[in-house]
Parts: sequence; C-alpha cells; structure tokens
Amino acid sequence: MCGRFALFSPAETIAEQFGLAAPPPLVARFNIAPSQPILAIRAGHDGRPQATFLQWGLIPSWDKTLRLGSGMINARAETAADKPSFRGPFRYRRCLVPADGFYEWQKVNGRKQPYFIGRQDERPLAIAALWELWQGADGSELETCALLTTAANELMHPIHERMPVLLDSEDYGLWLDTAVQKPDQLQHLLHPYPDELLRAYPVTTHVNNVRHDDPDCVQPL
Repeated sequence: MCGRFALFSPAETIAEQFGLAAPPPLVARFNIAPSQPILAIRAGHDGRPQATFLQWGLIPSWDKTLRLGSGMINARAETAADKPSFRGPFRYRRCLVPADGFYEWQKVNGRKQPYFIGRQDERPLAIAALWELWQGADGSELETCALLTTAANELMHPIHERMPVLLDSEDYGLWLDTAVQKPDQLQHLLHPYPDELLRAYPVTTHVNNVRHDDPDCVQPL
C-alpha cells in the first residue's frame, strides 16, 4: 500500500525529467494524502507528456452515486488489468505521479514507525498510476487516480510487504502511450524497483498527522 508521499522538487526539475513543455504550477508538499489533488503526467491530445492534477482515489466511471467515497487510492499491479474498476484505465488511461519519496509504516513492538523512501540520487520517483473520468447526472466531472503497487523489494520488505510501482525514465513513453492497449505489453514494467537505487530511513511521527505538511516530515529520526 502507498498512502502518503511527498513532492518538493522544483517545477523545473519535474518538467525536465518528464519532458513537459513548461514547468507545472507546483507548491512544495511534504505530506500528500488521499482525496487531495496530486500532480500527474499523462499523454496529451498530441501524444506529448502533459501535466494535470487528479484527485487521489479512483472513482470508477460506472459509480454514478459516488458511493465509494474518496475512492480507491491503490491498485494491485498483479490484478489491475482484470478488475472491473481498473480494467478500462489500465488499457486506456495510464499516467505517472512524480514523488520525491513515499512513506510507509513499520510495525515495531506494537507501534508503527514511519519511514521515508526515495531515490539514492534524490531525483524524483515516477509512480505508475491509472486515472478515470467520473461524470455525474448533473453534468459535473471529476478526474481521479490510483497508484499501482507491487510486492516489496528486499529494501522495503522489512518495512512493508508492498511498495509503489516505480518506472525508469526509459519506460515513461511506453507507459503513457495510449496506442498500447494490451496488458501483456505492459506487465514487464510492473516489478519491484531495484534495491540499490533506493534509500529508506526512519522519520518522526510528525508525518502521522495529515495537517503537518512541512520539511519536518522528511527529516531523519
């Protein structure tokens, strides 16, 4: 599961890494939580990467009453292509969610110790995600998304059994290509990220409160 993450890299860095025409309108965030708008990169009408903001928590297009509330924040990479809620998005509506790192909680002696996980080189991560368009009977529209998760790698396993699917820059194009619609063309991307490219360190429980959104969230314990 991935339930919190941070994005504080400069907008220019995001634009360069994801091939955007212009820097997106970003404010540094250190404790991004479900139901909030998050930056996502998807293919525009011209096929080029485009920045947008999506609500975190996928609402299926067929859920006309919004009975799923804030939606599904994660989708299992192993089964997403076959699940009714994610089948269409997996084929036609894929995106990337930039993050400087994500949080996970390790159970230690009856309590939960938060960890921050990011790249060793401190470059932004690219989390594979799916997006959907929900339309209400009154004509209202809402674009939402879910982050894909996979089995934890060896670095993550002592902390949690799952981790986000993280893509390398050479795979961005394939993942965002709307002409690629067969799941078996994409499954080879959905694997645990190499241990040696990531770092994980404990942080204080300051991050536990979603109202705390400041650099203290990512400070090493």
